[in-house]
Amino acid sequence: MASSPVSIGQQLLANWDRLHRLPLGKRLFSWAVGRMVPYTGSIGGIYDEVRPGYARVVLRDRRPVRNHLASVHAIALVNLAEMTSGVALLTALPPGVRGIVTALEIRYLKKARGLLTCECHANAPSEVTASIEHRIVAVIRDAANDVVAECTVQWRVSPPGAT
Repeated sequence: MASSPVSIGQQLLANWDRLHRLPLGKRLFSWAVGRMVPYTGSIGGIYDEVRPGYARVVLRDRRPVRNHLASVHAIALVNLAEMTSGVALLTALPPGVRGIVTALEIRYLKKARGLLTCECHANAPSEVTASIEHRIVAVIRDAANDVVAECTVQWRVSPPGAT
């Protein structure tokens, strides 16, 4: 009997389960995600919690992600939201279903300074028989728990074999 291929989301969850309790395991998991998606790894976000349909990523405020106003750069915030939404959605999708970002809309509500935390709850469709557009929201908060940005990420979700 042939086994079904492991989905990207299942592989992410398996890696998270294997690594996150180890010393530096969250960093290692985050590094591995950054290797899969190199641009995502460029900001140095660390996955703090991952479960099916949910991801939380923390980003330290440091010089490489700052702008000229001494706050975290707008594009670093978009990258943070996209990387958080990606793992949240991929871990919620049925096996074989793929996703790719087709649009991003972000609202900047406050200068982003200090330790930032991005959270995303992804309510993925349980069955995908044709390509669909699916929107999810990632929220970025500062250490005072103030929302600094909200990003709506639109994903094209496609069934196995779709082009």
